[in-house]
Amino acid sequence: MNEEQQNVIYVGNKPAVKYAAAVAAEFENGANEVFIKARGRAISTAVDAAQISINRFLTGVDVKNVEISTEEIENRNVSSIQILLTKTE
Repeated sequence: MNEEQQNVIYVGNKPAVKYAAAVAAEFENGANEVFIKARGRAISTAVDAAQISINRFLTGVDVKNVEISTEEIENRNVSSIQILLTKTE
């Protein structure tokens, strides 16, 4: 659980390439897996960041798991996604 918390990229309003760079930095710092998490409108940015990470910034990294869910925030439902990237080599 502790390792998971250290290797989490929370996606917000920045361009996807910024989050992809953060993912690449985590792997360069020795992480074997990185979680990309987002809610609501940021979900598409999270997917873009994962694809940019895999296709442009990193080799030997692939999507291991994708989880989708709904969270209740301030009495309304918000969709969320968690993308797990892992080293394949």
